[in-house]
Amino acid sequence: MSDAESSAPADADAPLLARALVALNAHGELLGDLGRLFDEAGHQLHLVGGSVRDALLGRLGTDLDFTTDARPDAVQRLLRPWADAMWDTGIAFGTVGAARAGQQVEITTYRADSYDQVSRNPQIAFGDTLAGDLIRRDFTVNAMAVRITAAGPGEFVDPLGGLAALRARILDTPSEPEVSFGDDPLRMLRAARFVSQLGFGLAPRVRTAIEEMAPQITRITAERIAAELDKLLLGADPVAGIDVMVATGLGEQILPEVGAMRMAIDEHHQHKDVYQHSLTVLRQAIDLEGDDGPDLVLRWAALLHDIGKPATRRHEPAGGVSFHHHEVVGAKMTRKRMRTLKYSKQMVDDVSALVYLHLRFHGYGDGRWTDSAVRRYVTDAGPLLDRLHRLVRADCTTRNKRRAARLQATYDDLEARIAELAEREDLARVRPDLDGNAIMELLGIPAGPQVGKAWNYLKDLRMERGPLEPEQARAELLAWWNREGSAGV
Repeated sequence: MSDAESSAPADADAPLLARALVALNAHGELLGDLGRLFDEAGHQLHLVGGSVRDALLGRLGTDLDFTTDARPDAVQRLLRPWADAMWDTGIAFGTVGAARAGQQVEITTYRADSYDQVSRNPQIAFGDTLAGDLIRRDFTVNAMAVRITAAGPGEFVDPLGGLAALRARILDTPSEPEVSFGDDPLRMLRAARFVSQLGFGLAPRVRTAIEEMAPQITRITAERIAAELDKLLLGADPVAGIDVMVATGLGEQILPEVGAMRMAIDEHHQHKDVYQHSLTVLRQAIDLEGDDGPDLVLRWAALLHDIGKPATRRHEPAGGVSFHHHEVVGAKMTRKRMRTLKYSKQMVDDVSALVYLHLRFHGYGDGRWTDSAVRRYVTDAGPLLDRLHRLVRADCTTRNKRRAARLQATYDDLEARIAELAEREDLARVRPDLDGNAIMELLGIPAGPQVGKAWNYLKDLRMERGPLEPEQARAELLAWWNREGSAGV
């Protein structure tokens, strides 16, 4: 890459540019093929945006973004004989997608959109210059480009100081931030997401603009906000992104329950700051993910597990503070917020269940749970059990090393109890020892509510005593039926 269209790079930029060149040369064949297609048709093609940024950071993936002066129909004609597959889901915005040999590319015609500053829907307009396209992008680190020709990567284009911002690890906007965020308020939340993903900070004017314009995020649909929140939580440092969101006022607009956990500690009623505790739990939960990779459900549960505390906070006569049933209240709050953000039913159910269950372990004490209680713990957690293990362990944030060690040892004991029971019985499917058909045949009753009551009785018995032999299960059911069931109880 040359710097024909940028100022001479500082010495500190040379390693960044060299790293980008290595990353791009790994895609040399594809870039050369695309460059040749567009060169021969008399069009320009530039790698652009996050692809250039990530190449400079040494984190370039397999999805590449390009921009061109060619109109979408011309791009489709050029790609059709070359691509293994094509899609036009973004064609209304000038984007054509294609894949070849497992590599995905998106090519977008130069844009020169205008906004009405009320909705985020732009008046789509195609542009004629690369410079005009770059200045409409969200941040300067995403407003760099690399010319792609038949020879591969060519000149490096940086008219807005994106490389200097990347070197300083600062997020700044190409135009005035008030204009940029007014055009698309989602960019404010995207700033917090990039803090999480890239470890960048905000330029002072960007932070100020977000603080002043945070209420405008409500112009964005819940689905778009949720998508950004997920990307933020899956970043390398989601705590930093959440802190930006809360500190600038964005959190008050889209996730107010998190900021509400910032509770003052007074001299009479000392307790942990619930907000900072929750961020610590999130960090520790991430550390426990291991080789399984980022776990979005676990991260959401770690962040939200204590959101019920502010609503249940009580000052006790002896000077302490209690949060009775905060897990119950928190699960309801979690369900309501995630539904508002239009998450899937499965996601809402999983996260709220973990919030509801996260405190139950503390009733285990010194291992005094019966086998029945252990079975109920496993059954109530269901497929979330491994996540619940991680969440409960992450929830230990005490600075008292002896107490922390005791809590972890106690949970080790619970896991050992679970493993011992699992060797003797199928804890993943704790069901009655007789099914509905067997119940109806034994009791001589038709399908109906009484079968359900009998089934529930056997389920409770199975929980309490473990697996029963068929003859024993039938005897117990008949005894219950003669005692209570036949009376319609």
